[in-house]
Amino acid sequence: MEIVDTLNKTLLIGNREKDKSCTLDIEIYKSMARSYAQVENSIAVLSDMQADNSYVYFSRTADELGLNSSENPKVIDSIWEEDILKKIHPDDKLKKYIHELRFFKMLEEVGFLERSGFIVLSNIRIKDKDDCYRFVRHRMFYFYSPDNGKLRFALCLYDMALKRFQPGASEFLIVNSVNGEIVAEDKLTYQNVLSSREMEILKYVGEGFTSKEIAEMLCISINTVSRHRQNILEKLKVKNSVKAITNSLGK
Repeated sequence: MEIVDTLNKTLLIGNREKDKSCTLDIEIYKSMARSYAQVENSIAVLSDMQADNSYVYFSRTADELGLNSSENPKVIDSIWEEDILKKIHPDDKLKKYIHELRFFKMLEEVGFLERSGFIVLSNIRIKDKDDCYRFVRHRMFYFYSPDNGKLRFALCLYDMALKRFQPGASEFLIVNSVNGEIVAEDKLTYQNVLSSREMEILKYVGEGFTSKEIAEMLCISINTVSRHRQNILEKLKVKNSVKAITNSLGK
């Protein structure tokens, strides 16, 4: 997926400089993730950008979502929790990636001491143990190194959305947790600019399909797909597909 490649390059490159390694004690953050799983019945995923691995802490919520594991925590050699990600609704997964990229870029422009006040807060659809989509609350926190100023840890929490307050649709927010202000939210502004076919193609591009694969799925020629892709870039005044996808959530 194109957007995932961009996130990997953005989040990981620069975090492995040996002469500027982060000295934060990972055990403190592992204990924090474990506590969230135990107290809130969350699935807690602590990703280490310096080591490119993650620790997944399970709770009874994991049973509801069919994510049982004999290991707790489960250590994976990636910053991406694939067992969870593959259960997320495809539309929500793409928006989740885009929103995380926006979050990172926003924090890069915020003072170091202010960064801890912002979180990603989303309601996304995830398949449960019965293979049915359920709304799940997703929260994400970033922790930056005081040694090199780079992103060191990301903590993602997944817990069941309260049935009484289940949203009518998925939502993606960046929130200032200090004052409760919504800093950014999901705003699909492209419908007024792109045709329905162009929106469809942009979605497939974001999911990592090639022009040939898109042509086969939509029963159109590869030349038609290429023309649509070029029109998308021209209409949105961007130079590449990643920029088009990233901008698709608005400001």
